[in-house]
Amino acid sequence: MRSRRSLSSSSRRSIRPRHAAVAGVAALAATLSACSDGGSGSGSGAAEKPKVSVNLTGEKATAGVPVTVRLATKDARLKDVTVADAEGTKLAGEVAADGRTWTSARKAAPGTSYSVRAVTDKGGEAKRTFRTAAPEQVNKVTITPGRGLRTVGVGQPLSIVFDHPVANKTEVEKHLKVSTDNDTTGSWGWIKNYDGKDRVDWRPEKYWKPGTEVRLDAQLDGIDSGEQGGWFVRDYDTAVTVGRNQVVKVDLDSRTATLTRDGRKVRSVPMSAGTPGGEKASWGGTSVLMSKEGTINMRSETVGLGDSYDKMVDYSMRLTWSGMYAHAAPWNAAYFGNTNHSSGCVGMSTSHASWLYGQVQVGDPFEVSGSGSKGVPDPGNGYGAWNLSWTDWQAKSALEQGS
Repeated sequence: MRSRRSLSSSSRRSIRPRHAAVAGVAALAATLSACSDGGSGSGSGAAEKPKVSVNLTGEKATAGVPVTVRLATKDARLKDVTVADAEGTKLAGEVAADGRTWTSARKAAPGTSYSVRAVTDKGGEAKRTFRTAAPEQVNKVTITPGRGLRTVGVGQPLSIVFDHPVANKTEVEKHLKVSTDNDTTGSWGWIKNYDGKDRVDWRPEKYWKPGTEVRLDAQLDGIDSGEQGGWFVRDYDTAVTVGRNQVVKVDLDSRTATLTRDGRKVRSVPMSAGTPGGEKASWGGTSVLMSKEGTINMRSETVGLGDSYDKMVDYSMRLTWSGMYAHAAPWNAAYFGNTNHSSGCVGMSTSHASWLYGQVQVGDPFEVSGSGSKGVPDPGNGYGAWNLSWTDWQAKSALEQGS
């Protein structure tokens, strides 16, 4: 299991060439070694102004690195230390047993200004500011589900897509924490998104239990994603609740789509899926409802099928990035329930599509069975992780691989 944190888009940081960032850190360290602003208090030694040095140390001067605050005042000990960025986010750390030093538990974010406040047991106070060097490149992420989606279906994974390559997959995965209120067993798996970007998904061993509260805490601030990837400059988090236990079972042989809830049939409607034997065949296996998109324009050239159609389509429910939907298809009415004769989507009457659209929730699995499919979609083509066995999915974890 893993823990929590905050899903928001990355703030913009200035980017400097490597040589400029190195010079900046060297100058900064020299400046911060000087005496700080003093404070006064009561008791022996209270009038003394403590001297606090802030040293930025690490393998690379361009990196966000651990911050160490050292007190130089004679016979005094650190009582309280706060290191926080401009937004008030504190950098956790610990005071050493002798009270002379404080060391951050995490790396400070690259290209970020921090304020330091150190209070001694003699009542002295020191304040100081510093700024870490900006990275050459910042790696940003897109996380699903985002903050706007509060309830998801039992098949919804947690998914993170990275703007730039991630070479340090093990290090990144160590900082991705998932927590649930019922200790759900799950695993991260590294895959390629449909657009070729690096992506990591967390799915449970089995479908989520309804009502499960899930939090993702991506503690990436100050982590190096590796060669060509750049540094992360903030943390992210999101939280969702798992909704009703619903599965849509699409049977290519009986040409029906059946909504089940808690394992029981709610309703079965006639449909027509993709024409077997070529690119117009439907994907089989399990896909997860990615989004409910309403009325959209579907054009065949966007999915490599020439100019065979260009239609406004109602009650569109996306199942893959490659363009498989469930939707209303009144033009195909002659085939509902008897022949699979679409361009890959699951089509049904407008009234049936309207009903299904109103029942399903993002994250509901669509399980496609029967003959005539073109196989199962890749895990990155939508949310196809459920087409892998639990053992095969676990093997995609960088921590499992030890890479």
